[in-house]
Amino acid sequence: MNVFTLGFVAAVLIALAPVLLAALGGALCARVGVFNIGLEGQMLLGCFTAVAVSAKTGSALLGVAAAVGAGVLTALVLAVGTIRFRTDPIVLAIGTNLLAVGLTGFLLRSVLGTSGTYSSPDLAGLTRLGDTWVGDIPVLGDIFHSSSWVVVLSLLLVPALAFFLARHPAGLRLRGIGENPEAARSLGVHVDGYQQTAILVAGALCGLAGAQLALGNVQLFSEQMTAGRGWVAVVAVMLGRGRPGLVLAACVVFGAAEAFGFRLQGLGLPQQATDAAPYVITLIALLLTSIRRPKLAGGNP
Repeated sequence: MNVFTLGFVAAVLIALAPVLLAALGGALCARVGVFNIGLEGQMLLGCFTAVAVSAKTGSALLGVAAAVGAGVLTALVLAVGTIRFRTDPIVLAIGTNLLAVGLTGFLLRSVLGTSGTYSSPDLAGLTRLGDTWVGDIPVLGDIFHSSSWVVVLSLLLVPALAFFLARHPAGLRLRGIGENPEAARSLGVHVDGYQQTAILVAGALCGLAGAQLALGNVQLFSEQMTAGRGWVAVVAVMLGRGRPGLVLAACVVFGAAEAFGFRLQGLGLPQQATDAAPYVITLIALLLTSIRRPKLAGGNP
């Protein structure tokens, strides 16, 4: 079986896009000194909001906008609680994740009138680039045939965020806060404002990730459909140490594992085994990285 084809590359891009968007938000938070593990819940609420608004209005774009708003509102709870009231960010983020699971399950029944999974032929999904002029471009048309504009945006955000952190004055101040917040505060930098903004931007990216997952990758909502992708995004941030390029590389590993798992289903492997493959590979990568770091610490700085 020839795996590494243009179709496989296309499947990798679709699989990695939601994780990459959430991971970039987590990376932004990490560089400003905030360890954000609330990505899973924000993405899940983005999934539900995108589907609910799209189903009620018939507009995928309104669904995406609403999902971004839902992500920001969820992140606002984390930002206010962590920065203003100095609560434990880990405890608060876990709380918002659990709230998202319960709230989406409740709203699925009360708003969409079903339980488990909601799907409808009238649900407006994101337009696939293969149905536009992009589909006529050789090679690129095959690679992005089943992708939406959100997938392309997620890839473009990687160099944009890298440039922002490396060259833009606000990005440099943000990195300085992450390195030494007290020193930044002594120079007149509004540390709390930068940290709150980073958390809210991460929420917007998680909401967009949820919209892509629910309206781009598939066109439905299922309870807990994020299936740990937000946690994989947290792992990608840790593996990439908050650097956009390395975070992308970690997300590519997850996307390739997920796409390869779908291919293995065609060979008769159990679905449970192929579904677990991306997460197993992610854990192995995290374990190998954690083993290597002490050795690196003992070498040259």
